[in-house]
Amino acid sequence: MKINIYYGGRGLMDDPTLYVINKMQSVLEELNVTVERFNLYEIKSNIPTLPQTIKTADGIILASTVEWYGIGGYMHLFLDACWLYGDKEKIAKTYMCPIVMSTTYGEREGKLTLTSSWEILGGLPCSGICGYIADTSILEDDEDYNRIIEKKAENMYRTINQKMACFPASNQAVKQMVSIDKNINLTPQESEQLSQYVSDDMYVKRQKKDIQELTSMFRDLMGNGEQEENKEEFIEDFKSHFTPQSGFKAVYKIHVEGKANPLIIEINGSDHNYYYGNADNPDVEIQISRETMNDIIYARMTFQRAFMGGAMKMKGDFKTLRTLDQIFTFMERSI
Repeated sequence: MKINIYYGGRGLMDDPTLYVINKMQSVLEELNVTVERFNLYEIKSNIPTLPQTIKTADGIILASTVEWYGIGGYMHLFLDACWLYGDKEKIAKTYMCPIVMSTTYGEREGKLTLTSSWEILGGLPCSGICGYIADTSILEDDEDYNRIIEKKAENMYRTINQKMACFPASNQAVKQMVSIDKNINLTPQESEQLSQYVSDDMYVKRQKKDIQELTSMFRDLMGNGEQEENKEEFIEDFKSHFTPQSGFKAVYKIHVEGKANPLIIEINGSDHNYYYGNADNPDVEIQISRETMNDIIYARMTFQRAFMGGAMKMKGDFKTLRTLDQIFTFMERSI
């Protein structure tokens, strides 16, 4: 018999969940069970490939810790990967024991989350463990608590060994309704290859870069004529609303949605220059939609408010960005 343990906590020394799974592992190994542990925080980039490891297991333990709210992101990622890439036929024959210990509040909800998730995936749940433990030493010094952990490990072994049946759960109906493949059907081998690509950061970055280059190329091809006609767009608006600031010097690079080249604004005291092109090492680099740019020019918005509201992205010095609203007084000129 083989049991896999998937630990979704952060690996802190005083994590009570670590004590519980260590105790369960020692009991299972005494019963001649092969136990393999996966610490998700150590292999987070490979989480999409982990559902393939369930294929060799008779049962699994999903262990997490509630530190402030819920079971934590690593365990959610693993369950998402099971839904996307897991072998549902193997999962349907696999028993799962949930372990959720809490240092705050919500251990029962966390255990229920793991049990319900596994049932929706089609798997078989075992009786698990949940509890509030503020200090791990409480577990170490209490024989009754240790006896509970040992009994749970023995019950899991007995459940898997005897292949005990489970009553069907209503949430498995969710699986039947929403697990209809919306994409191309993949074999388990193809799913494994796909999950390996997903976990390859270099591959993902390279694909994103290729997509950006293709998008830019097609945008240039399709909008070349339009760009020629609108190559002065926005420039006159900035020129006519310029208010010089003594001693101020900056270069702004503004990427406007739909424009092949960014708008460059060069300010040096009372001198100001505008063109569409490129500038190395600008003081502020902005990404903005055409709609938001028009809102700013027609005094319905400022650059600072657009950034704070999430309608605009920027990179560089925030103080220099604020000055942009002072040297281009669209609001004052529009009243």
